[in-house]
Amino acid sequence: MLSHRSAGPVEVVSFSGALDAAATPSARRDLKAILEGGRNRILVDLSQVTFMDSSGLSILVTALKAARAQGGDVLLLSPAPIVRTLVRLTRLDRVLECVEDESAALAKLGGAE
Repeated sequence: MLSHRSAGPVEVVSFSGALDAAATPSARRDLKAILEGGRNRILVDLSQVTFMDSSGLSILVTALKAARAQGGDVLLLSPAPIVRTLVRLTRLDRVLECVEDESAALAKLGGAE
């Protein structure tokens, strides 16, 4: 499940439950709509994600590439331990930054005005 809200120039996207092959088509569509709407600074809250597979990782990487192509960025907020482990094992922590403090993340994403 995905919900989102605007925080100035940053779009905060929150996922909950499983982010797997069954959930990713709608998540991919929603993230694409956000990016096509000109919102290229995205903070992805993963604190409520209970499971993630390669499909979930794929939409994060796709969003990151699209955001950076538009001059923006994607940060991961408070990934659940299972998600953090998956990101680390796949070495995506080299390109997807994980942050724990929403205020600091918003400042980092919004500071490039």
